[in-house]
Amino acid sequence: MDIEKIARDSGLLVVLDGRIGREEYKSVCGSLHALQRFADSVCELLSREPRATSIDRLREWGR
Repeated sequence: MDIEKIARDSGLLVVLDGRIGREEYKSVCGSLHALQRFADSVCELLSREPRATSIDRLREWGR
């Protein structure tokens, strides 16, 4: 799942703030409506996956 693409497709602006070595630091901004579209898209994609995989992906994002 390409979370950055989902954010852009939802109408959020993804900006590269900096790069240190291989690590990139980005900011995301936009309207609450765009944030809702993003959340809806993520929920829809997760609902298509088996439950264990969905939970594992959410845990990965939290790291």
